[in-house]
Amino acid sequence: MNMQQAIKMTAAETALVDAYTAQIGDLPGDGAVLSLRDMLVDELKTAGLPTRRVESWHYTDLRTLLRAVPSADPSAFADRVDPIVPGSSVLSVRNGQADLKSVPEGIAARSYTESLIDGSAVAGLAVLGADDAIGRINGGLVRGGLEITIAEGAEFQAPIEIQVAQSHGQAHTRFPISFGAGSKATVIERHLSTNAEASFVSSVSDVTLAEGADVIWIIVQQQGPADTHLGQIRFDLGKSAKLHLFVINAGGKLVRQELHGRASGEGADLTLRGINLLGGESHTDVTFTLTHAVPHTTSSEIIRNVIFDRARGVFQGKILVAKDAQKTDAKMACNTLLLSDEADMSAKPELEIFADDVQCGHGATVADIDHTQLFYMLARGIPEKKARAMLVNAFVAEIVEELEDDEALVEALEGVISAWLEKHA
Repeated sequence: MNMQQAIKMTAAETALVDAYTAQIGDLPGDGAVLSLRDMLVDELKTAGLPTRRVESWHYTDLRTLLRAVPSADPSAFADRVDPIVPGSSVLSVRNGQADLKSVPEGIAARSYTESLIDGSAVAGLAVLGADDAIGRINGGLVRGGLEITIAEGAEFQAPIEIQVAQSHGQAHTRFPISFGAGSKATVIERHLSTNAEASFVSSVSDVTLAEGADVIWIIVQQQGPADTHLGQIRFDLGKSAKLHLFVINAGGKLVRQELHGRASGEGADLTLRGINLLGGESHTDVTFTLTHAVPHTTSSEIIRNVIFDRARGVFQGKILVAKDAQKTDAKMACNTLLLSDEADMSAKPELEIFADDVQCGHGATVADIDHTQLFYMLARGIPEKKARAMLVNAFVAEIVEELEDDEALVEALEGVISAWLEKHA
């Protein structure tokens, strides 16, 4: 007789299951949602957190790296902070609780808790596959977030900042957001910690762009030095939709940011730019997948990594071109400055092409600062520390400057980068 032996759960796995058990009578959801939560947590108990034996988690052995999970604290409270870009419209979620006091015209928004209670959220809670640990954890424990609909043809001059803040404990949030046809907006999804105590955060954003929508979506992750951040964005691009997706990781002890997209309409275009700033003994993993499902779609991805001390970075990028996706134009690059002998970077860019009339390419580089450039600056009297900082800043600033149409946004993002470099470089 064959019997499947249950795994012995780690302290972190036990803490996650215990967090669910402790809240089971208090988590929002109708019968269908609660049933799905039970299933997701049961899968976590059975399979455990992913290890390096799981291909998509090969460089981030979550079962080993996640040693502890802080207890959920319903009384935790995070103060609202000023937006990154002055004048932005702020929709805040603090310790999982939504604040909808000021919703701009052209936006319909409600607390995701309501979607859980009335059951409309159940379809969106489905995981992306057997290896979707973030979806499983978030779906089992999510309490709040925002459900947002951008009206057809709506245009916003000022950025919209979705401010996700927590003080300590656990926070699990969800953001289903749809952009109507022809709409245009800049959205800043900002994650930050307001307390030095450890936090465990999971967040999933489901973003849908209808025909002709033009969206800049910026993820700024500024968690505390002891925090774990598990983030995921799922996006679908309709006909002639344009998404400029920008990711800055400038915090966190253990970070996994997943980006999963699909170009579903002809003429869809994705531009992905990422900056990962790593120091201390942090571990940051950016995992990206994109499916070009139809003809005449384009994508461009550039990731820049700056790694100090004993930090470890990971980039996994996979572009899949379907059989019918002729005339696809896709390019991907990952460039890394490795600034310590003890630092580490693992890069795995991939192409999987089933069409025969495409232009696709990928590459990766890992290097130290160019010593010729450094010598040139030292010869002109610039102190070495300042010279190195200037070269590092130039390496990443080139990416930010692509947003030159919005000077306030460029200045704000350069401020985030400069503040991090001053502290760690």
